[in-house]
Amino acid sequence: MVTNHSPKDRTIEVCFSPALIDLFDTTDTIIVVIDVLRATSSICVAFEYGAKCIVPVATTAEALSYRSKGYLVGAERNGEMLEGFDMGNSPFSFMDEKIAGQSIALTTTNGTQAITAAKTRAPQVVIGSFLNLNALCDWLVAQDHNVLCLCSGWKNAFNLEDSLLAGAIVERLISEFSFSSNCDSAMASQHLYNISKKDIFGFLANSSHRKRLERLHIEKDVEYCLTPNQLNIIPVLKGDTLYNMAVLEEAATTK
Repeated sequence: MVTNHSPKDRTIEVCFSPALIDLFDTTDTIIVVIDVLRATSSICVAFEYGAKCIVPVATTAEALSYRSKGYLVGAERNGEMLEGFDMGNSPFSFMDEKIAGQSIALTTTNGTQAITAAKTRAPQVVIGSFLNLNALCDWLVAQDHNVLCLCSGWKNAFNLEDSLLAGAIVERLISEFSFSSNCDSAMASQHLYNISKKDIFGFLANSSHRKRLERLHIEKDVEYCLTPNQLNIIPVLKGDTLYNMAVLEEAATTK
């Protein structure tokens, strides 16, 4: 049964890894899936450039199977684009006119796995990034649900960048909008964000994934993905498919 909340009743929690999601009660909860570097950032960019929908899948074979259905297909493993795919996991690969109106099947090392973990566990799943931080927080405040930030991490291990974004969401919802939390991981994320917020890029200089991407010479991806509030896009999961929430809402009002 869904319970109506007053603003002071709503809670926010943070899960540091998809491997831990079963430890959380996700009843009456919106899950925000986070993979800052780079899947959830790239998903937001794809919708900004007019993608029709994105199907997140677990395997490369499953992604390729969508090509015969007319989909563009994207794949990334260990930070690198795979041969034979239309794009990888860089936000810049989605900044292209060819994206407009297209359906995309996407598989990544961490982000699409986290979406898969979330999709059967909550009444609503949305996508979070630094790029859409304020738009996402404003939307969450307007809903009548608790919030769980699900960090994709790196192959189910903790990572810093996802935890910093979770902390930014926690900070805003608690300090400005009267959400509450008794979750230690939410508190830890909030502290990390407040320590780092003046220079997130510098704070992550020695983080494992930034070093991993640095070896691939894609520092521009990191800088872009860590720059807050560039987009007003909120991707939402319906069934197995992600859509631009604004487009869904507009379609619903014109019926």
